[in-house]
Amino acid sequence: MDASFWHNRWQTNQAGWHESTVNPLLIAHFPSLNVPPGGRVFVPLCGKSLDLGWFLSRGYDVAGAELSELAVTQLFAELGIEPRITEVGKHRLFRGEKIDIFVGDLFDLSREILGSVDAVYDRAALVALPEPTRIRYAAHLKALTPLAPQLVIGYEYDQTMAPGPPFSVTSDELHRHYSDTYTLTPLARIDVPGGLKGKCAATEHIWRLDRPPG
Repeated sequence: MDASFWHNRWQTNQAGWHESTVNPLLIAHFPSLNVPPGGRVFVPLCGKSLDLGWFLSRGYDVAGAELSELAVTQLFAELGIEPRITEVGKHRLFRGEKIDIFVGDLFDLSREILGSVDAVYDRAALVALPEPTRIRYAAHLKALTPLAPQLVIGYEYDQTMAPGPPFSVTSDELHRHYSDTYTLTPLARIDVPGGLKGKCAATEHIWRLDRPPG
């Protein structure tokens, strides 16, 4: 999907991926990452997710990357935070207490600009991208956040029954992207009520990616 697709979705309020509550899988399974108090969590393709406020309420620092400035403006308004806005590289940085959101193309974000992170929370970021871009995304994310543990939430369904996004990402594909540098642990699988967009049965799944021992 090109940038105009996502900008149009936000401008026309067609952000069907935006959840009206904090993701229950996050609440249930984030503690398993053992992120230290005050740790910094990176959320790629973060939109204006309520999950960001959840992290802040638990005392974590948040860093996010988002293409849509409109989404980030709405995020800060909903958090009640007045951002300080600066230009950093090819991004506009919206900064508040314990929160940094980089507005621009994720692939233009470097490790030096992002800074260190203690964990990655990928809620429907990987599955937002078509397959060729997923390969590039996974490699870039590993370079951005070397060996930081991840929670990855995505969907699996019959891709022939419905077009993405979200796209179907199987466990085999996750292993292809990440097993070279991470140990992958499935945490939960739940049926999506009503299926995917009401078109076909779908499963939401969550995985923990840990740095290998030794």
